[in-house]
Amino acid sequence: MLIGIPPILGPELLSTLRAMGHGDEIALVDGNYPAEEHARRIIRADGIELLPMLDAILRVLPIDDFIEDAIFRSSAKGIPSEVAPVHGDIENLIRKHAPGRTITPLAGADFYARVAAAHVVIATSEPLLYANVILRKGVIYPEKGSNA
Repeated sequence: MLIGIPPILGPELLSTLRAMGHGDEIALVDGNYPAEEHARRIIRADGIELLPMLDAILRVLPIDDFIEDAIFRSSAKGIPSEVAPVHGDIENLIRKHAPGRTITPLAGADFYARVAAAHVVIATSEPLLYANVILRKGVIYPEKGSNA
């Protein structure tokens, strides 16, 4: 256990989050998503639902603020204007950890392609449909007055 690190973030995931660079993307997908087929790298989060995992990751991962579109979600039935109930919960977590950031809905094929290009895919056991989100890693700025 570590101070200030959510215990849901295991050693493999923490190492991966730390190794990611600015602009790398992490996809968190639900239990129905074909993660094994789409992932370059996969971390299984069996028994863990998407929202607690997303909350824990957003506590430690800076979101890219160099570009406007840095957070993406899947769309109900692959149609960007269609919203699933879980999307409101995802949006609430984003507002809590990354205020002012918007979530870009992607059509089915566009979302699948972005997941396939992601640095890592976290395969959760989330039972809700369309509970998939992609985060683009940002930077941690030096503290004011530091020599960095």
